[in-house]
Amino acid sequence: MPPSNIQTRDDYRYFLELQTRWMDNDLYGHINNVTYYSYFDTVVNYFLIEKGGLDIHNAKTIGVVVESHCNYAHSIAYPDKISCGLRVGKLGNSSVRYEVGIFRGEEQNAAASGHFVHVFVERATNKPVPIPKDIRDALHDIQT
Repeated sequence: MPPSNIQTRDDYRYFLELQTRWMDNDLYGHINNVTYYSYFDTVVNYFLIEKGGLDIHNAKTIGVVVESHCNYAHSIAYPDKISCGLRVGKLGNSSVRYEVGIFRGEEQNAAASGHFVHVFVERATNKPVPIPKDIRDALHDIQT
């Protein structure tokens, strides 16, 4: 049964278009549930690179996932094109809660929605550190 709090495109501030892949489908003919987490990870990291200036290979500070969750409203399947909506629900000193919606084509209601939490850490020690300023500024721009 779909969740009662269906998200719409208007609920998000940033979008990334993706093409589903043949391998995303499972034996039941729709996108496998675990693949949605890959879409979440893709939109978040693309945003951090594109808007926050994250250098994934050399940055001293990186985000590590500490929590994720997804609600499924209806199925999507290859070869659907999708839009991944992104917003920031909570911005802390060293952590951020991203909220993500996955939309089939131009549909207004999300096929799935959920959240993804990063804690920013020093790459060398894995100890929490404040979110770098350029990333924080970018995150602030999509905070709700």
